[in-house]
This record gives sequence, C-alpha cells and structure tokens, in this order.
Amino acid sequence: MRHSLFARGSWSETSRTSSILRKETVGGVLLLLAAAIALFWANSPWSAAYDRLGDLHVGTDRLGLHLDLGLGDWAADGLLAIFFFVVGLELKREFVAGDLRDPSRAALPIAAAVGGMVVPAAIYVAFTVHEGGGATRGWAIPTATDIAFAVAVLAVLSTHLPGALRTFLLTLAVVDDLLAITVIAVFYTDKINIVALLVALIPLALFAVLVQRRISPWWLLIPLAVLTWVFVHESGVHATVAGVLLGFTVPVLRSAAAGGPDAGPGLAEHIEHRMRPLSAGFAVPVFAFFAAGVTFGGYHGLITALSDPIAMGIVFGLVAGKTVGVFGTTWTLAKLTRASLDSALRWIDVFGISMLAGIGFTVSLLIGELAYEPGSPRHDIVKVAVLTGSLLAAVFAAVVLRLRNRHYRSVWELENRDEDHDGVPDIYESHQD
Repeated sequence: MRHSLFARGSWSETSRTSSILRKETVGGVLLLLAAAIALFWANSPWSAAYDRLGDLHVGTDRLGLHLDLGLGDWAADGLLAIFFFVVGLELKREFVAGDLRDPSRAALPIAAAVGGMVVPAAIYVAFTVHEGGGATRGWAIPTATDIAFAVAVLAVLSTHLPGALRTFLLTLAVVDDLLAITVIAVFYTDKINIVALLVALIPLALFAVLVQRRISPWWLLIPLAVLTWVFVHESGVHATVAGVLLGFTVPVLRSAAAGGPDAGPGLAEHIEHRMRPLSAGFAVPVFAFFAAGVTFGGYHGLITALSDPIAMGIVFGLVAGKTVGVFGTTWTLAKLTRASLDSALRWIDVFGISMLAGIGFTVSLLIGELAYEPGSPRHDIVKVAVLTGSLLAAVFAAVVLRLRNRHYRSVWELENRDEDHDGVPDIYESHQD
C-alpha cells in the first residue's frame, strides 16, 4: 500500500502548507479574499476581462458528454464537488460516530436546521410571490448555511466560548448541508437522463467496494471518482451530488480486520484530512472568485439591486429568517419536549449562533446559479443580496458572540485567579506580605 493516496503512513509527512489550510480561520479568510478580489475586478475598468475569464471554455463534447464548460461552470460543477465530497465525509462521520448518532443529543440542532430552512424560504416567497416570471424559483437561496464561512467566523471570535456552541453550530450546519443537497437534487434538476444516472452507479459501486476493503491506491480511486462525477453531470442531476455520494461510501469506523496496516481510524478521517486543504484552500475560494463577481453600477446601482423583491427576500431571509427559524425552533422544542440545551450553554449563546447561521455564502450562491439564468439581471441581484445578507449576518452575530466571549473570559479569569490563590483570601495574602 505504499502508493495509496490515503495510506496511514503519509499523515506524518503532511506539509506545513496543508496544515495551515486545515485551520478553519484560514479557509474563511481565503474565501473572503477571493470574493473581494472578484468584486473589485468586476467593478473595475477591467471588468470585461473578468467576464471573459469566467466564460472561457475548457473541455470537449466528444463521446456525447457535455464537458465543454466555461471556467465558471467548472468551478460550480467540478470544484464544488470536492467541497461536497468533504461535506459527505463529515455527514457520514456525524451519523456513524458523531452527535447525529444519538437522537436525543441531535434533536435540537436537527430541528434548528429544519426551522432555519423553512422560515427563510417562507420569507423569500412572501417577498416574491407577486413578482411573477418565476421569481419564486429562488426560494431555497436563503435557506443554506455556509459551514466553512460560519465556523471560520466562530473560530475568530471564540477564545473562551463553550465548546458545545461549536458542536451545536457544526451539527446544525451539517444537517443544513444535507437538506440543501436534497433540495438541489429534487428541486433544481430539470431533466434526468436515467441511463447516465444508472451508468454512474457502476464506478460509484466500484469506488465503494474498494474503500470498504481499505484498497486505496490513488490510480484506482481518483479515476472512479471522476467517472462518477462525469456521468452524474451528464444525467442532469447537479454534479456536486456525486461528491456527497462518494463521501457517503467511505467507512468511518476502524477496520474489523485484526491487525494489518489499515487498522486504526476509518478512511473517512484520513481522506478528510487529506482533502480538506484542497477544498478549503482551492476549490471553495476559486468557486467564490467566479461566483461573487458582480457589477454594482455604483452606489445607486447597489441600492436599486437591494430594493428588488428578490434581493429583499434573500437579505431578510438570511438575516431575520435564519435567526427566527433556528432560535425559535430550538426554544419551542426545548419548552414543549424533553429535549434540552447543553448545560454549558445559555439561550443568548444560541441566539448568536442563530444569527451566524445566516451566512449562506457558498451554497446560496450555488443555488442562485441554478435558480436563475447566469448573466441575467436576477442572477446578478442574487449575488448582491447573498453577499449583503451574509455580511450583515456575520456582523450581527459577531456583536453578540463577542459580548458572550467577553463574559466567558471574565468567568474564566475569575476562576483561575481563585485557583492561583489556593483558596487564600486576598486580604490575608496582602497582610502576610
């Protein structure tokens, strides 16, 4: 197994760059930087070059496969499949060995994720129902939480916040991703090529057999993964679903075989460890670069875009809808059932996390790409609204969580000061001096 892409022995040899890219804050910074560069370029005198770059076609339509795509399409369909592959691994780990394994522990964040999708969708429909022309087709845009962005913001803010708060956010975001994937597959797939979809099952099954048997040379797994992606893309189902399906096939638990070089943690942990730098450091930032570039047309153009019912539905859905949906559902379920909040948390903490869930950057932009024709006025409005709503959600959440972090830091300092004194009152110590 010396040439295995995911062999255990390779983990100690991981480069410093890969280690840096695994940090949540770094992924979030790269995401923001890519979006900022795109926005600057799209609103600069060289905006035409940005548009040409996104439309530059690479690939071929030979063999009847529709793979002659623009770079922007490759980013949305191809690179995001890597991101969703990592999401699939996270989902599998949560269901098999994480919080989602225990229904009682997962009840509140799961319900929060559902409420955090229903309320924003209802708000969006309320704003757009009278617009006509398929305006309501984007109902799912404000329902998504960007797990990478949200966790990165929390990592920046949290020096003393309870660990249970991050667990709550991760569980909520993971379930949110699962629901978003389902929405994309069911509601944003116009035509399905059944033959191509059935053919995709062949490399997918072979991939599953290999990883379940801990057979993991890169020259076998990568071609099978690519073939699965190609045929899912050809089927009409959004190609990112292929990434999730491939992630679901990877075993989480230790190998049942006694001994051997593959005993130890399941492949899901190893593969996620190897793929996360590629996802956070390249795939997601490149997608953000091609997806976030929109020409505002100056201050008046920005105000005009944000006054559109579609934009208002997205902004209010992300900022208010997510907060009400996540917090309201969690609080109601806790009051009406035996489900309870982690003892380390307070409701104001959940309120801050509910605001943070309004960051819908990556997946919201992806759904916007699917809901409205790229290059259309509505498509540009979606970009402006998603960027604005996500930014507002991050700022409002930062205010609340920063205050809570200050509170927990004060408590921590007080407890540590008492421990340093070993229970001896300050006045006695000063007298002794």
